[in-house]
Amino acid sequence: MGALKDHYINECKPALQKEFGYTNIMQTPKIDKIVLNMGLGEAVQNPKIIDGAVEELTRISGRRAVVTRAKKSIAGFKLREGMPIGCRVTLRADIMYDFLSKLMNIALPRVRDFRGISPKSFDGRGNFSLGIKEQIIFPEIEYDKIDKIKGLNITIVTTARTDQEALSLLKHLGMPFKS
Repeated sequence: MGALKDHYINECKPALQKEFGYTNIMQTPKIDKIVLNMGLGEAVQNPKIIDGAVEELTRISGRRAVVTRAKKSIAGFKLREGMPIGCRVTLRADIMYDFLSKLMNIALPRVRDFRGISPKSFDGRGNFSLGIKEQIIFPEIEYDKIDKIKGLNITIVTTARTDQEALSLLKHLGMPFKS
């Protein structure tokens, strides 16, 4: 079992149960999944950019990335239905905890002028979204082999009912929020 999952079970769960006064251990919020998404609008002009993005997202996550396609045609963007416009990966179980640990301890400290994450990115239902401007903060990406710097969206889906519960869960896990 990973160190972060062990930390969650042995320390975070009892602390959250005490903090919010849960009577049942199953009420305690937990992380359900982590979704990594890379939207590539420039893939309309250059479809080969998708291959590089899939390769990079696969290296970052440890799971094969899936190409996402346009659901509708949009004439203003010269976009046709079914064209590839991005890629995504969903992480669950032990791989999810390993990725979260790598994100918090290795990748985020490598961000230039990093002062913490804004706690305002919750969606009202206990899910947290984080945007990363450069994929090169991850150690798996070799700077010499990338063709273009791309952004990345990370969504952490929790079982928490409120944003306050989710914020407390992520703080207990060690997410570096601004105070």
